[in-house]
Amino acid sequence: MVLLLMPLAGLRAAGPPNFVWIIADDMSPDAGAYGVKQVGTPNLDRLAAEGCRYARAYASAPVCSSSRSAFILGCYQTTTGLHPHDVENPQPLPAPYRHLPGLLREAGWFVTNAAAPGAKRNGKTITKGKTHYNFAHDPAEMFDGDDWRKRKAGQPFFAQFQITEPHRPFPIPTTFDDAKLRAIELPPNYPDTPLMRRDWYAYQRSVEVVDERVGGILDQLKAEGVLDQTIVMFFADHGRPMPWGKQWLSVEGLQVPLILRGPGVGRGRVESRLVSLIDLAPSMLELAGLEVPPWMEGQPVLGAAFPGRSVVFAARDRCGDAMDRIRAVIGRDFWLVQNFNPGLSRLNWSGYKEAGYPAMPLLRVLQASGRLESFPSKWLTPARSAIEFYDLKTDPQGLHDVSGDPRHAEALASMRQQLDAWITATKDRGASGDPVTEPSLERIMKDKRADYERIWKSRVRKPGPTDAERLAWWMKSYGLE
Repeated sequence: MVLLLMPLAGLRAAGPPNFVWIIADDMSPDAGAYGVKQVGTPNLDRLAAEGCRYARAYASAPVCSSSRSAFILGCYQTTTGLHPHDVENPQPLPAPYRHLPGLLREAGWFVTNAAAPGAKRNGKTITKGKTHYNFAHDPAEMFDGDDWRKRKAGQPFFAQFQITEPHRPFPIPTTFDDAKLRAIELPPNYPDTPLMRRDWYAYQRSVEVVDERVGGILDQLKAEGVLDQTIVMFFADHGRPMPWGKQWLSVEGLQVPLILRGPGVGRGRVESRLVSLIDLAPSMLELAGLEVPPWMEGQPVLGAAFPGRSVVFAARDRCGDAMDRIRAVIGRDFWLVQNFNPGLSRLNWSGYKEAGYPAMPLLRVLQASGRLESFPSKWLTPARSAIEFYDLKTDPQGLHDVSGDPRHAEALASMRQQLDAWITATKDRGASGDPVTEPSLERIMKDKRADYERIWKSRVRKPGPTDAERLAWWMKSYGLE
């Protein structure tokens, strides 16, 4: 299927295209357009009906700054050395790398970055958009401002809108719809408890806020008379913020919604071929009639020559105070994960998760009391397999490791070879850990632990609360005393 029905030459003849990126934080494909029935997303559903929905789009990292650093450059974060999440001491981009906003701005586009209309923080309206890149940047040199409507008459624009939802903390609803609570389809590697359901319910309501923000952006474009002359791309930086999603090279952690609408884009189309978020930057450059730099590892996916690749890759490295190194290769039918530190548990300490995820103490309390069912319990083992392998044909959520099944031995060996070749060809800089400009891991862990202690002391009036005490606080917060 050719996505752009209008030839590129014809599209450019109509004038330089406008581009809009609408970027949600921490969202899996949890919208009505993707078949999720418990969430009301009329604006995203309309966007998909009027454009193209990607069924197999993936982030290159399961965490914000690493993923954002990759898709703004069109290049894997492990190639550029921007792989650790939440870099403490960001450095300028080394040659030859250049970010997409700078390339388009230099070519005449008016480039902006803004919070979505209606966004608030602490009750106050915010206009500045999130960047969270792992490289040093001057917003005044990267962007022309935060309002694309301030461009010169006739000037093409590239506007980014950042939506903070559904990043944690979720607003906890004051009331819960019992029918929607019961209808939630929890993945089988999560315990089915009232707290887990209420936390998932809060996430889904936050997704509905994303949809409201998208509606406001589309209304703004329509009011200015440019909606039908603008290529709109909605996506998330990585998957949902749940224990086995964000920070993990899982389907839940990497698969994202990607919906496009605009001139030449087929209406109501579904693209099932593999796409990485690092493909967006080169795709836009091609549409703009600009040269795609040879160092960009993404490939244009919006023209007639859709990449014929059979796999995409992803990586996870240090996430805050949680050190790890994991790589994945994703194919049409199979998913391979290599854990370079198999001695680490999936409960490897993360101050961010321990402060913000109610399921973290819940999982341990259930496990300690023998009340955790056997399948969720497998995800809490003290070590992981060095190689995990998933058959997406029979297990689309990627939950049942079949690496020991001899029927998959040939496919597993092939994907291991592809992963090894990618690591070698891209000179994977995660092999040497953090950049030398970063503080020591010990210092980072100490600082993050102090943050964690401050948060919990403010909640329970004591430092170092137990899992049971933290769980009790979450139960009370969700109205489950």
